[in-house]
Amino acid sequence: MRTKFLILGAGPAGLSFSNRLFQNGERDFIVLEAEAQAGGLCRSVDVDGYALDIGGGHILDVRRTEVVKFLFQFMSRDEWNYFVRDTTIHINGKYVSHPFEANIWQFNTQDQAEYLASIARAGCVTGKPKPEKFTEWITWKLGERIAQEYMLPYNKKMFGSELDNLGTYWLEKLPDVSFEDTLRSCLEHRAYAKQPGHSEFYYPVEHGYGELWLRMAGALDGRIAYGQKVNSIDFDSHIVRTEEGREFSGEVIINTIPYAEFRELQGMPESLRQKTRSLKHTSVQVKYSPQKMDTSAQWIYYPDPGLSYHRIFVRHNVLLGSKGIWYETNSDRIGPPDGNFAYINEYAYPLNTIGKPEIMRSLLEWMAEHNVFGLGRWGEHQHYNSDTTVELALKLADKLL
Repeated sequence: MRTKFLILGAGPAGLSFSNRLFQNGERDFIVLEAEAQAGGLCRSVDVDGYALDIGGGHILDVRRTEVVKFLFQFMSRDEWNYFVRDTTIHINGKYVSHPFEANIWQFNTQDQAEYLASIARAGCVTGKPKPEKFTEWITWKLGERIAQEYMLPYNKKMFGSELDNLGTYWLEKLPDVSFEDTLRSCLEHRAYAKQPGHSEFYYPVEHGYGELWLRMAGALDGRIAYGQKVNSIDFDSHIVRTEEGREFSGEVIINTIPYAEFRELQGMPESLRQKTRSLKHTSVQVKYSPQKMDTSAQWIYYPDPGLSYHRIFVRHNVLLGSKGIWYETNSDRIGPPDGNFAYINEYAYPLNTIGKPEIMRSLLEWMAEHNVFGLGRWGEHQHYNSDTTVELALKLADKLL
């Protein structure tokens, strides 16, 4: 089957790109999806009478107004609840507001003094040269105590034990810890810090986040081929093959699926193929528990290495009227089944390993020369949230149209 646009993957990237084509009158395209349902990491299932997002707690950030306007065409504003983000960190037996460095005033006086002393010695405060290793960089950025008690154990639980295989380029957006602002927050008992991303967001009133993507899939008038797991691509002939034995080709190919899914990358130079094979990712289990937590928080972070999970999403504080929570755990740390619903996302987070930016730059530039474009979290191997992915998809569709 030949088409003008061949889109691999019906997650947020593929669906947004495809719907932009459709809305602009383009009908010569097809989307290939391995699963029986659209949505990718943002899919939802019914668990214990309410929706559960199998990729973890996904939400719609309010900041990108053009993205929100586009998505509200498929699920209107009155079908969403608006929230101000409430996130806490469980550390040393205490719940502290996020971001951590802005809220150490919530500890007792002795702990505050020790955190302040540690921040005063942080490399970014004293002017020490910026280190290259991830573990040393975190200490340089935040001070030894915050690094050792929170950031390092949390990242080890989330991304794995070999943290020094990670680069530091993706952490540049993390602000330098300010001794003056931290001291002021301790004296005035309020946070002095810029709000983190997703400080305001929408979540559906009656559904999981996956409902949005189901509606976007439904708007494509049957142009999604489900159950088609792609396993090879030929960059010269533009032929894509699936495990089901079908062949598809497109003048333009949009890839939104992980490169590890391709058993064959035909026509790609061997050196670039090897680099592409070196891309790393983590897998995460999402597991449901019916308990109700006495908290207003929507997310709770757990750096304690004695606990298998690194984060809890409190469903009843986002999907109002529901019950239960779900745990997120790196698949290397999961325990035996306990009878509750659990789902493993093989592809959860792209790892920001040393050298990855150079690999992706070379890969994406080479593919674009062959009219193949990487898009979204997996097509660009970046830890994009769904709103960022939608924005990039709209821009790419507009450019190619």
